[in-house]
Amino acid sequence: MRKKRRPTNWFVVASLIVLILLVSYLDRFVIPNVPPPFLPTATPTRNPDSYLAEAQALAEEGKFLQAINVYQEAILLKPNEPTLYLELARAQIYAGQYEAAITNASNALLLNPNNALAHAIRGWALTRQEKYDEANQAIQEALRLDPGNGVIHAHYAILLGKMYEKNTGPYTDPLKLAIEESKTALSLASGTMEAHWARGYILYLTGNRELAVEQYRKAIEIQPNIAQLHLELGVVYRSLEMIDEALQEYNLANTLNPSDYLPDLYSSRALAVIGKFSQAVQYAETAMRDNPTDPYVRGNYAYMLYKSYEWSAALEQFRLVVHGGQTEEGQTIEPLPIRNDEWIARYYYAYVILLAETGQCADVLTLTQVIRGALPGNEFAIYNTDYALSKCAQIPTPAATQAAATSTSAP
Repeated sequence: MRKKRRPTNWFVVASLIVLILLVSYLDRFVIPNVPPPFLPTATPTRNPDSYLAEAQALAEEGKFLQAINVYQEAILLKPNEPTLYLELARAQIYAGQYEAAITNASNALLLNPNNALAHAIRGWALTRQEKYDEANQAIQEALRLDPGNGVIHAHYAILLGKMYEKNTGPYTDPLKLAIEESKTALSLASGTMEAHWARGYILYLTGNRELAVEQYRKAIEIQPNIAQLHLELGVVYRSLEMIDEALQEYNLANTLNPSDYLPDLYSSRALAVIGKFSQAVQYAETAMRDNPTDPYVRGNYAYMLYKSYEWSAALEQFRLVVHGGQTEEGQTIEPLPIRNDEWIARYYYAYVILLAETGQCADVLTLTQVIRGALPGNEFAIYNTDYALSKCAQIPTPAATQAAATSTSAP
Protein backbone atom coordinates (compact mmCIF):
# COMPACT_ATOMS: atom_id res chain seq x y z
CA MET A 1 0.00 0.00 0.00
CA ARG A 2 2.97 2.44 0.45
CA LYS A 3 4.09 4.52 -2.60
CA LYS A 4 7.58 3.70 -3.79
CA ARG A 5 10.06 6.69 -3.32
CA ARG A 6 11.93 7.89 -6.38
CA PRO A 7 15.75 8.02 -6.20
CA THR A 8 17.38 11.56 -5.83
CA ASN A 9 18.48 13.17 -9.13
CA TRP A 10 21.80 14.68 -8.10
CA PHE A 11 22.35 16.34 -11.51
CA VAL A 12 19.22 18.47 -11.07
CA VAL A 13 20.28 19.38 -7.54
CA ALA A 14 23.72 20.53 -8.71
CA SER A 15 22.19 22.57 -11.52
CA LEU A 16 19.87 24.36 -9.12
CA ILE A 17 22.74 25.20 -6.77
CA VAL A 18 24.81 26.67 -9.64
CA LEU A 19 21.82 28.71 -10.83
CA ILE A 20 21.23 30.10 -7.34
CA LEU A 21 24.89 31.10 -7.01
CA LEU A 22 24.86 32.79 -10.45
CA VAL A 23 21.74 34.82 -9.65
CA SER A 24 23.27 35.86 -6.35
CA TYR A 25 26.51 37.04 -8.09
CA LEU A 26 24.61 39.04 -10.70
CA ASP A 27 22.47 40.66 -8.04
CA ARG A 28 25.45 41.72 -5.89
CA PHE A 29 28.18 42.65 -8.40
CA VAL A 30 26.87 43.16 -11.95
CA ILE A 31 23.44 44.76 -11.83
CA PRO A 32 24.49 47.68 -9.55
CA ASN A 33 27.12 48.73 -12.13
CA VAL A 34 24.84 48.61 -15.17
CA PRO A 35 23.45 52.09 -16.00
CA PRO A 36 19.68 52.34 -16.37
CA PRO A 37 18.47 52.35 -20.00
CA PHE A 38 17.52 55.55 -21.87
CA LEU A 39 19.75 57.83 -19.77
CA PRO A 40 22.34 60.26 -21.36
CA THR A 41 25.90 58.99 -21.74
CA ALA A 42 28.33 59.95 -18.96
CA THR A 43 30.81 61.45 -21.50
CA PRO A 44 28.91 63.76 -23.87
CA THR A 45 30.26 64.68 -27.33
CA ARG A 46 32.95 67.38 -27.04
CA ASN A 47 31.92 70.95 -27.80
CA PRO A 48 33.65 72.35 -30.95
CA ASP A 49 34.33 75.59 -29.02
CA SER A 50 36.56 73.64 -26.66
CA TYR A 51 38.63 72.52 -29.65
CA LEU A 52 38.95 76.15 -30.74
CA ALA A 53 40.14 77.21 -27.28
CA GLU A 54 42.66 74.38 -27.16
CA ALA A 55 44.01 75.16 -30.64
CA GLN A 56 44.36 78.86 -29.84
CA ALA A 57 46.29 78.00 -26.68
CA LEU A 58 48.63 75.74 -28.66
CA ALA A 59 49.18 78.48 -31.25
CA GLU A 60 50.04 80.97 -28.48
CA GLU A 61 52.72 78.54 -27.32
CA GLY A 62 54.10 78.31 -30.86
CA LYS A 63 52.95 74.70 -31.27
CA PHE A 64 51.45 75.40 -34.66
CA LEU A 65 51.54 71.85 -36.02
CA GLN A 66 49.59 70.60 -33.00
CA ALA A 67 47.22 73.55 -33.26
CA ILE A 68 46.58 72.70 -36.91
CA ASN A 69 45.52 69.17 -35.96
CA VAL A 70 43.10 70.44 -33.32
CA TYR A 71 41.58 73.04 -35.68
CA GLN A 72 40.98 70.27 -38.19
CA GLU A 73 39.18 68.19 -35.54
CA ALA A 74 36.98 71.20 -34.73
CA ILE A 75 36.13 71.64 -38.41
CA LEU A 76 34.97 68.01 -38.60
CA LEU A 77 32.41 68.79 -35.90
CA LYS A 78 31.49 72.25 -37.18
CA PRO A 79 32.24 72.39 -40.92
CA ASN A 80 30.18 75.53 -41.61
CA GLU A 81 32.05 77.87 -39.27
CA PRO A 82 34.31 80.24 -41.28
CA THR A 83 36.26 81.35 -38.17
CA LEU A 84 37.69 77.86 -37.80
CA TYR A 85 39.02 77.89 -41.35
CA LEU A 86 40.56 81.34 -40.83
CA GLU A 87 42.31 80.37 -37.61
CA LEU A 88 43.55 77.19 -39.28
CA ALA A 89 44.88 79.19 -42.25
CA ARG A 90 46.70 81.61 -39.95
CA ALA A 91 48.39 78.74 -38.07
CA GLN A 92 49.37 77.17 -41.38
CA ILE A 93 51.04 80.41 -42.50
CA TYR A 94 53.09 80.48 -39.29
CA ALA A 95 54.05 76.85 -39.93
CA GLY A 96 55.08 77.61 -43.52
CA GLN A 97 52.19 75.62 -45.07
CA TYR A 98 51.22 78.36 -47.50
CA GLU A 99 49.34 76.28 -50.07
CA ALA A 100 47.15 74.73 -47.37
CA ALA A 101 46.57 78.19 -45.87
CA ILE A 102 45.33 79.48 -49.23
CA THR A 103 42.95 76.53 -49.47
CA ASN A 104 41.47 77.11 -46.01
CA ALA A 105 41.14 80.88 -46.45
CA SER A 106 39.29 80.10 -49.68
CA ASN A 107 37.07 77.66 -47.76
CA ALA A 108 36.16 80.48 -45.38
CA LEU A 109 35.29 82.67 -48.37
CA LEU A 110 33.01 79.97 -49.76
CA LEU A 111 31.03 80.21 -46.52
CA ASN A 112 31.20 84.03 -46.41
CA PRO A 113 32.42 85.82 -49.57
CA ASN A 114 32.35 89.19 -47.79
CA ASN A 115 34.72 88.21 -44.99
CA ALA A 116 37.44 90.86 -45.25
CA LEU A 117 39.88 89.03 -42.99
CA ALA A 118 39.58 85.87 -45.09
CA HIS A 119 40.59 87.85 -48.19
CA ALA A 120 43.49 89.39 -46.23
CA ILE A 121 44.80 86.07 -44.89
CA ARG A 122 44.56 84.54 -48.34
CA GLY A 123 46.55 87.53 -49.67
CA TRP A 124 49.13 87.10 -46.92
CA ALA A 125 49.67 83.43 -47.84
CA LEU A 126 49.91 84.34 -51.54
CA THR A 127 52.53 86.97 -50.66
CA ARG A 128 54.61 84.29 -48.94
CA GLN A 129 54.37 82.21 -52.10
CA GLU A 130 55.57 85.23 -54.14
CA LYS A 131 52.31 85.29 -56.11
CA TYR A 132 52.17 89.05 -55.84
CA ASP A 133 49.48 89.85 -58.41
CA GLU A 134 46.99 87.44 -56.84
CA ALA A 135 47.94 88.66 -53.37
CA ASN A 136 47.33 92.26 -54.41
CA GLN A 137 43.85 91.43 -55.72
CA ALA A 138 42.95 89.61 -52.48
CA ILE A 139 44.19 92.40 -50.20
CA GLN A 140 42.55 95.13 -52.28
CA GLU A 141 39.24 93.32 -51.88
CA ALA A 142 39.86 93.04 -48.13
CA LEU A 143 40.51 96.79 -47.90
CA ARG A 144 37.36 97.52 -49.91
CA LEU A 145 35.30 95.49 -47.44
CA ASP A 146 37.00 96.82 -44.29
CA PRO A 147 39.15 99.92 -44.96
CA GLY A 148 39.63 100.67 -41.26
CA ASN A 149 41.23 97.34 -40.35
CA GLY A 150 44.84 97.95 -39.33
CA VAL A 151 45.84 94.28 -39.67
CA ILE A 152 44.80 94.31 -43.33
CA HIS A 153 46.89 97.46 -43.90
CA ALA A 154 49.83 95.63 -42.29
CA HIS A 155 49.49 92.74 -44.75
CA TYR A 156 49.32 95.27 -47.59
CA ALA A 157 52.49 97.04 -46.39
CA ILE A 158 54.41 93.75 -46.37
CA LEU A 159 53.15 92.90 -49.86
CA LEU A 160 54.30 96.30 -51.16
CA GLY A 161 57.69 95.81 -49.51
CA LYS A 162 58.10 92.46 -51.25
CA MET A 163 57.15 94.05 -54.57
CA TYR A 164 59.82 96.68 -54.00
CA GLU A 165 62.45 94.05 -53.16
CA LYS A 166 61.62 91.96 -56.23
CA ASN A 167 61.14 94.99 -58.50
CA THR A 168 57.72 93.82 -59.60
CA GLY A 169 54.06 94.80 -59.39
CA PRO A 170 51.83 97.53 -60.83
CA TYR A 171 53.07 100.40 -58.65
CA THR A 172 55.55 103.07 -59.75
CA ASP A 173 56.90 103.59 -56.23
CA PRO A 174 55.81 100.65 -54.04
CA LEU A 175 58.22 101.57 -51.23
CA LYS A 176 56.65 104.99 -50.73
CA LEU A 177 53.20 103.40 -50.58
CA ALA A 178 54.52 100.69 -48.22
CA ILE A 179 55.80 103.35 -45.80
CA GLU A 180 52.35 104.99 -45.72
CA GLU A 181 50.57 101.66 -45.26
CA SER A 182 52.85 100.57 -42.40
CA LYS A 183 52.18 103.85 -40.59
CA THR A 184 48.44 103.45 -41.16
CA ALA A 185 48.58 99.90 -39.79
CA LEU A 186 50.36 101.09 -36.65
CA SER A 187 47.90 103.93 -36.06
CA LEU A 188 44.86 101.66 -36.47
CA ALA A 189 46.18 98.52 -34.76
CA SER A 190 49.08 99.49 -32.52
CA GLY A 191 48.48 96.58 -30.16
CA THR A 192 48.77 93.89 -32.81
CA MET A 193 51.74 91.78 -33.74
CA GLU A 194 51.00 92.27 -37.46
CA ALA A 195 51.23 96.07 -37.33
CA HIS A 196 54.60 96.09 -35.54
CA TRP A 197 55.88 93.35 -37.86
CA ALA A 198 54.97 95.34 -40.97
CA ARG A 199 56.45 98.57 -39.61
CA GLY A 200 59.70 96.84 -38.64
CA TYR A 201 60.04 95.26 -42.08
CA ILE A 202 59.51 98.57 -43.89
CA LEU A 203 61.93 100.38 -41.57
CA TYR A 204 64.52 97.74 -42.43
CA LEU A 205 63.95 98.26 -46.16
CA THR A 206 64.39 102.02 -45.78
CA GLY A 207 67.68 101.64 -43.89
CA ASN A 208 66.33 102.52 -40.43
CA ARG A 209 67.77 99.38 -38.87
CA GLU A 210 67.81 100.38 -35.19
CA LEU A 211 64.16 101.48 -35.36
CA ALA A 212 63.35 98.25 -37.18
CA VAL A 213 64.80 96.25 -34.28
CA GLU A 214 62.48 98.10 -31.87
CA GLN A 215 59.39 97.25 -33.92
CA TYR A 216 60.35 93.62 -34.36
CA ARG A 217 60.96 93.38 -30.63
CA LYS A 218 57.47 94.75 -29.93
CA ALA A 219 55.96 92.22 -32.31
CA ILE A 220 57.85 89.41 -30.57
CA GLU A 221 56.65 90.60 -27.16
CA ILE A 222 53.08 90.12 -28.39
CA GLN A 223 53.74 86.73 -30.00
CA PRO A 224 57.16 85.30 -29.12
CA ASN A 225 56.81 81.96 -30.91
CA ILE A 226 56.69 82.80 -34.62
CA ALA A 227 59.80 81.54 -36.39
CA GLN A 228 59.57 84.03 -39.26
CA LEU A 229 59.67 87.00 -36.87
CA HIS A 230 62.90 85.78 -35.27
CA LEU A 231 64.37 85.03 -38.68
CA GLU A 232 63.70 88.55 -39.94
CA LEU A 233 65.00 90.15 -36.76
CA GLY A 234 68.16 88.09 -37.24
CA VAL A 235 68.52 89.55 -40.73
CA VAL A 236 68.27 93.06 -39.28
CA TYR A 237 70.93 92.29 -36.66
CA ARG A 238 73.14 90.82 -39.39
CA SER A 239 72.85 94.07 -41.38
CA LEU A 240 73.95 95.94 -38.23
CA GLU A 241 76.94 93.57 -37.93
CA MET A 242 75.59 92.31 -34.61
CA ILE A 243 76.51 88.73 -35.46
CA ASP A 244 76.00 87.15 -32.03
CA GLU A 245 72.49 88.62 -31.79
CA ALA A 246 71.73 87.49 -35.34
CA LEU A 247 72.84 83.94 -34.60
CA GLN A 248 70.70 83.87 -31.47
CA GLU A 249 67.60 84.84 -33.46
CA TYR A 250 68.37 82.32 -36.20
CA ASN A 251 68.69 79.58 -33.58
CA LEU A 252 65.34 80.56 -32.07
CA ALA A 253 63.75 80.45 -35.53
CA ASN A 254 65.27 77.03 -36.13
CA THR A 255 63.97 75.75 -32.79
CA LEU A 256 60.45 76.94 -33.58
CA ASN A 257 60.46 75.57 -37.14
CA PRO A 258 63.17 72.89 -37.53
CA SER A 259 62.05 71.92 -41.05
CA ASP A 260 62.84 75.37 -42.46
CA TYR A 261 66.25 75.56 -44.14
CA LEU A 262 66.58 79.35 -43.96
CA PRO A 263 67.78 79.67 -40.32
CA ASP A 264 70.66 77.31 -41.06
CA LEU A 265 71.48 79.01 -44.35
CA TYR A 266 71.51 82.47 -42.74
CA SER A 267 73.56 81.17 -39.80
CA SER A 268 76.20 79.85 -42.18
CA ARG A 269 76.51 83.24 -43.84
CA ALA A 270 76.68 85.09 -40.52
CA LEU A 271 79.47 82.79 -39.34
CA ALA A 272 81.34 83.31 -42.61
CA VAL A 273 81.34 87.06 -41.95
CA ILE A 274 83.39 86.52 -38.79
CA GLY A 275 85.64 83.92 -40.42
CA LYS A 276 84.22 80.81 -38.72
CA PHE A 277 84.12 78.83 -41.94
CA SER A 278 84.20 75.34 -40.40
CA GLN A 279 81.02 76.08 -38.48
CA ALA A 280 79.60 77.80 -41.54
CA VAL A 281 80.07 74.58 -43.53
CA GLN A 282 78.14 72.61 -40.91
CA TYR A 283 75.16 74.97 -40.97
CA ALA A 284 75.24 75.17 -44.77
CA GLU A 285 75.21 71.38 -45.02
CA THR A 286 72.24 71.16 -42.64
CA ALA A 287 70.35 73.69 -44.76
CA MET A 288 71.11 71.62 -47.85
CA ARG A 289 69.88 68.42 -46.16
CA ASP A 290 66.59 70.20 -45.39
CA ASN A 291 66.22 71.27 -49.04
CA PRO A 292 68.45 68.96 -51.08
CA THR A 293 67.16 69.69 -54.60
CA ASP A 294 67.38 73.49 -54.42
CA PRO A 295 70.51 74.58 -56.33
CA TYR A 296 70.56 77.94 -54.54
CA VAL A 297 70.87 76.25 -51.14
CA ARG A 298 73.39 73.76 -52.48
CA GLY A 299 75.38 76.67 -53.93
CA ASN A 300 75.66 78.17 -50.45
CA TYR A 301 77.09 74.86 -49.21
CA ALA A 302 79.57 74.79 -52.10
CA TYR A 303 80.64 78.37 -51.38
CA MET A 304 81.30 77.63 -47.70
CA LEU A 305 83.37 74.58 -48.70
CA TYR A 306 85.34 76.85 -51.04
CA LYS A 307 85.97 79.37 -48.25
CA SER A 308 87.14 76.50 -46.02
CA TYR A 309 89.65 75.37 -48.70
CA GLU A 310 87.79 72.10 -49.21
CA TRP A 311 88.19 72.60 -52.94
CA SER A 312 87.56 69.09 -54.20
CA ALA A 313 84.20 68.86 -52.43
CA ALA A 314 83.35 72.43 -53.43
CA LEU A 315 84.01 71.68 -57.11
CA GLU A 316 81.71 68.67 -57.00
CA GLN A 317 78.89 70.75 -55.50
CA PHE A 318 79.43 73.73 -57.81
CA ARG A 319 79.13 71.45 -60.85
CA LEU A 320 75.71 70.34 -59.67
CA VAL A 321 74.71 73.96 -59.04
CA VAL A 322 75.85 75.38 -62.39
CA HIS A 323 75.27 72.42 -64.70
CA GLY A 324 72.71 70.34 -62.81
CA GLY A 325 72.83 66.57 -62.46
CA GLN A 326 72.19 63.72 -60.06
CA THR A 327 73.26 63.51 -56.45
CA GLU A 328 74.65 60.32 -54.91
CA GLU A 329 71.17 59.73 -53.47
CA GLY A 330 69.66 59.84 -56.97
CA GLN A 331 68.05 63.26 -56.58
CA THR A 332 67.86 65.54 -59.61
CA ILE A 333 69.37 69.02 -59.36
CA GLU A 334 68.29 71.57 -61.96
CA PRO A 335 70.94 74.10 -63.08
CA LEU A 336 70.84 77.46 -61.30
CA PRO A 337 70.63 80.21 -63.96
CA ILE A 338 72.91 83.16 -63.39
CA ARG A 339 71.17 86.43 -62.58
CA ASN A 340 71.87 89.70 -60.81
CA ASP A 341 71.83 88.25 -57.32
CA GLU A 342 74.71 88.80 -54.88
CA TRP A 343 74.99 85.18 -53.81
CA ILE A 344 74.42 83.58 -57.21
CA ALA A 345 77.17 85.80 -58.60
CA ARG A 346 79.46 84.56 -55.80
CA TYR A 347 78.68 80.95 -56.65
CA TYR A 348 79.63 81.47 -60.27
CA TYR A 349 82.86 83.37 -59.86
CA ALA A 350 84.01 81.12 -56.98
CA TYR A 351 83.46 78.18 -59.34
CA VAL A 352 85.53 79.91 -62.05
CA ILE A 353 88.39 80.49 -59.61
CA LEU A 354 88.36 76.82 -58.57
CA LEU A 355 88.39 75.72 -62.21
CA ALA A 356 91.40 77.94 -62.80
CA GLU A 357 93.18 76.72 -59.69
CA THR A 358 92.74 73.12 -60.88
CA GLY A 359 93.84 73.85 -64.47
CA GLN A 360 90.44 73.42 -66.16
CA CYS A 361 90.98 76.47 -68.31
CA ALA A 362 88.70 75.61 -71.23
CA ASP A 363 85.79 75.64 -68.80
CA VAL A 364 87.12 78.88 -67.30
CA LEU A 365 86.88 80.64 -70.67
CA THR A 366 83.36 79.41 -71.34
CA LEU A 367 82.03 80.28 -67.90
CA THR A 368 83.77 83.67 -67.85
CA GLN A 369 81.90 84.65 -70.98
CA VAL A 370 78.61 83.57 -69.37
CA ILE A 371 79.31 85.57 -66.20
CA ARG A 372 80.37 88.74 -67.99
CA GLY A 373 77.44 88.53 -70.34
CA ALA A 374 74.96 88.26 -67.47
CA LEU A 375 76.68 90.59 -64.99
CA PRO A 376 78.46 93.28 -67.00
CA GLY A 377 78.29 95.86 -64.20
CA ASN A 378 79.29 93.61 -61.30
CA GLU A 379 82.78 94.72 -60.31
CA PHE A 380 83.40 91.67 -58.11
CA ALA A 381 82.48 89.33 -60.96
CA ILE A 382 84.81 91.19 -63.33
CA TYR A 383 87.67 91.21 -60.82
CA ASN A 384 87.38 87.51 -60.02
CA THR A 385 87.00 86.37 -63.61
CA ASP A 386 90.07 88.47 -64.47
CA TYR A 387 91.95 86.64 -61.74
CA ALA A 388 90.85 83.25 -63.10
CA LEU A 389 91.88 84.20 -66.65
CA SER A 390 95.27 85.48 -65.52
CA LYS A 391 95.79 82.24 -63.62
CA CYS A 392 95.06 80.28 -66.78
CA ALA A 393 97.35 82.54 -68.80
CA GLN A 394 100.28 81.12 -66.83
CA ILE A 395 99.52 77.64 -68.22
CA PRO A 396 100.95 77.17 -71.74
CA THR A 397 97.90 75.73 -73.52
CA PRO A 398 95.85 76.97 -76.49
CA ALA A 399 92.88 77.46 -74.20
CA ALA A 400 94.97 79.57 -71.83
CA THR A 401 96.28 81.74 -74.67
CA GLN A 402 92.76 82.42 -75.87
CA ALA A 403 91.63 83.09 -72.30
CA ALA A 404 94.40 85.63 -71.80
CA ALA A 405 93.42 87.38 -75.01
CA THR A 406 89.83 87.60 -73.79
CA SER A 407 91.03 89.03 -70.50
CA THR A 408 92.86 91.95 -72.18
CA SER A 409 89.83 92.88 -74.27
CA ALA A 410 87.25 92.55 -71.47
CA PRO A 411 85.55 95.67 -70.10
